[in-house]
Amino acid sequence: MPAISSVLVIGAGTAGTATAILLAERGVSVDLVEAKPDLAALGSGITLQGNALRVLRDLGVWEQVRAEGYPYDTLGLRAPDPAGSLLVELEDHRTGGPELPATMGMYRPALALILLERAVAAGAKVRFGVTPSGIEQDETGVDVAFADGSHGRYDLVVGADGVRSWTRRAIGIDVEPEPVGMGIWRVFTDRPASVTGTDLFYGGPSYIAGYCPTSEASLYAYIVEPDQDRSGLSPEEGLAVMRELAEAYHGPWDEIRGSLTDPSRVNYTHFESHVVAGPWNRGRVVVIGDAAHSCPPTLAQGAAQALEDAAVLAELLTGHDDLATVWPAFTERRLTRAQTVVEASLQLCAWLKAHERGDVPGLIARVADLVSDPA
Repeated sequence: MPAISSVLVIGAGTAGTATAILLAERGVSVDLVEAKPDLAALGSGITLQGNALRVLRDLGVWEQVRAEGYPYDTLGLRAPDPAGSLLVELEDHRTGGPELPATMGMYRPALALILLERAVAAGAKVRFGVTPSGIEQDETGVDVAFADGSHGRYDLVVGADGVRSWTRRAIGIDVEPEPVGMGIWRVFTDRPASVTGTDLFYGGPSYIAGYCPTSEASLYAYIVEPDQDRSGLSPEEGLAVMRELAEAYHGPWDEIRGSLTDPSRVNYTHFESHVVAGPWNRGRVVVIGDAAHSCPPTLAQGAAQALEDAAVLAELLTGHDDLATVWPAFTERRLTRAQTVVEASLQLCAWLKAHERGDVPGLIARVADLVSDPA
């Protein structure tokens, strides 16, 4: 018999819904709770590397993802000169195997909806607008109190509740994300016909200016700047700042900049990073995804690592009959791999902040080699 028969998953993001799907379809009773009232999210895109696509295929949603997203196999490096000169176009690594694209760009809320519908179809019971308020565990299970006054008892609790994880704090893991010293402007807008893959502009007045196609009609574009307090800006002022920063970049940026007209499509966030450097569980409660590790998006591996967490955890939970044997195996398969990705992402940030010409292609290749092997 599997080590568990009932699970509470806290957080309906990528890691949480993937965990719910994999456990529910293997016969585990799954409750999935999400603090937000619905799936509404900031309307930006997401970059899914091949190793993320491999897990999405295992989740049974690959065909829907392919229909909604934009696959591509190249990475361009461009100069911040008046022509936006293409310096090199690299064949991207197919980390999910030769039968999958190297990369898929996608509208983030579309992916969230696909995963949620798959979780419900697999049998997970989903509740929105629900937050836990207390956890008590013993040798046989976990009692969870919710803020709406309800209670539940489970064999296991999975905290997939993001970088500000309530679960992580509730079980006494004293690790919090640290600022990296960079902030990112993102916008979801129209895709020029000339944009058929990701291009990165290194240098100029900002650290990075890049874009990623997300469908035949759309893309998301981003500019990474030194971290600063942008909280006082109105949406209109934020749009103006992004347009001003984008003036330094050309080539396809000249077309993209012309489409930056909707303040509601622009958002700003800070780069942060952390890793829980040790077992990610305390007894029968475990954290995964951004709750356990977060990194700047410089390698576009955040969603991939979250999906790998879910895949490995579900495999071990349903393949072992003793929960105590799950945790050493989970730590062995996930900690070093996630930590290596975080460290590589931070190395890219360090080079950019120091204005050093680091071996970016070499670092990307080393990470690609690591994640090409299934987790």
